[in-house]
Amino acid sequence: MTSKSIFLSVFLVFAFAKAVSGQIKTPPTYTTISPQLAAQVDSVFIDTDKADHPGAALGIFKDGEIIYAKGYGYANLEYDIPISSTSVFRIASTSKQFTAACIVLLAQQGKLSLDTTLDTFFPAFPSYAKTITVRHLLNHTSGIRDYLVLASLSGLGDEDFYEDKDVMKWLINQKELNFNPGDEHLYSNSGYWLLGQIVQEVTKTTMAEYAMKEIFKPLGMNNTHFHNDYTAIVKNRASGYYPKREGGFQISMTTLNMIGDGGIFTTIEDLKKWDDAYYDSKILTADFWKTMTTTTILNDGTPNEYASGLEVGEYDGHKIISHGGAFAGFRAQKFQFPDDHFTVVVLANRGDANPNELASNVTDLFLDPIEKPASNEGANGTVSNSAFAKAKPIQLPLSDLKKLEGSYWGGDSKISRNLTIVNDTLVYDRGRGRVTKMEPISKNTFRWIGPDIPIILTLDNPNSPSSFTLEIPGQGVSSFQKYEPITQLTPEQIQQYGGDYYSKELDVTYTFKKEDNGLMLYINGESLAAVEPIMKDRFNVAGYIIFDFAKDQQEFRASAGRVQNMHFIKK
Repeated sequence: MTSKSIFLSVFLVFAFAKAVSGQIKTPPTYTTISPQLAAQVDSVFIDTDKADHPGAALGIFKDGEIIYAKGYGYANLEYDIPISSTSVFRIASTSKQFTAACIVLLAQQGKLSLDTTLDTFFPAFPSYAKTITVRHLLNHTSGIRDYLVLASLSGLGDEDFYEDKDVMKWLINQKELNFNPGDEHLYSNSGYWLLGQIVQEVTKTTMAEYAMKEIFKPLGMNNTHFHNDYTAIVKNRASGYYPKREGGFQISMTTLNMIGDGGIFTTIEDLKKWDDAYYDSKILTADFWKTMTTTTILNDGTPNEYASGLEVGEYDGHKIISHGGAFAGFRAQKFQFPDDHFTVVVLANRGDANPNELASNVTDLFLDPIEKPASNEGANGTVSNSAFAKAKPIQLPLSDLKKLEGSYWGGDSKISRNLTIVNDTLVYDRGRGRVTKMEPISKNTFRWIGPDIPIILTLDNPNSPSSFTLEIPGQGVSSFQKYEPITQLTPEQIQQYGGDYYSKELDVTYTFKKEDNGLMLYINGESLAAVEPIMKDRFNVAGYIIFDFAKDQQEFRASAGRVQNMHFIKK
């Protein structure tokens, strides 16, 4: 090669590199806070901001400005693309507020009523649809079983593909609800998926198109959309990841196209525009936001802190409007403090991230708790939730703590919990290594160590406990009764419970087979997990499915969190 050709090659390479670099946009930087405060914020993400790791994007908004935005870790591990404020994340259930927004806008436009019943849109549903309103769907009080859990109970895994028509078939096949509409609050992805279908029925277009026309384009949210086509290309998309047991990460995405319960792709910068719209009523009116943030009460008068795709509550004395999300390898949390005109958003692309904790730790650097007068002592010597932050732990003799040990059954939630003593500390054991330490703040009241929200456990009788209640703000009070667990089945019991059981609602067969002196559950011929006895006629499988058998073992009811009392009959 001649010197002239070598020079020409070098020149072309340089020119190409310069052209390419000119096309790549450098993400804007946002920081109006002091270097000292910025360092404190960054320290919150010290375990997230690592080389060759997925991470998170942070946005902090104050008085209509982005006062700090930064990416920690990588949006894509294959190409070493760092996270920034322009990275596009799937935000999972944080999407629900946008589904609710579509419904509220349609109501404002006079195209539907929040009191319209489900059968109006979908007459193929069982008769209970006549008692479920759009409002019930918005605040998770419909009682409709969660389709993601139905899919799991049908034997479908995270990698399996199904479509809207499959979800509709499952829901129409459900002959019962978890509870009567309005009686309880139980989070249901089915409710928000149905809201998306209602938007489609009313507008004769997809909710993705309606939201783009009525919300995202008017607000200038140019990098936000409902992702109803998993094959679509998304510029600046962050890939989702999940840690592997042996170290490193694996890709964790989804091929599902359902939207409504989730499906929003967005950025920190676009969520700032959404946040601004709360304070500026030019496009989304004050009445719109009033409807969006109005909570309801249950049939018995109990307050329900869930509004329309948003949770409305209190954080250290400050009013907070929030919602989190978790799906595949993505996690999200948005904290908005309207009275302070202050917002914290965390979007993560790793399945083990805890955006709620990250957002809380950032918030605590900016907002001081608002002190409210409250007495530590409540009725019967217990400590009220309002005094949680002030209550000082006390010391109890180990002999008193030992009295509390045992197994407890939550009848309403259908879960078993253990109280044990580890290193002179009372531990709340949820099974499968999930334990939480507790500290006493009165003789019969204990506070969880670690959570940022006041979770309180109260014993009925500290000297001879037979039950306790667990109070979680926004989720009500759960009751647990002490019981004697069964650890192993007899050969006669194995014979009694064995066999095939069919659910018409799921169109699935569960088989209980004898294996290694116990029972193994098979779903449509595929093995799932060992059957673990809890008590007579009650079993646990895979840590989340509870089976309650009839006395003659000819039928049972299966419950798994957001799906309750699924009926199976022995073949």
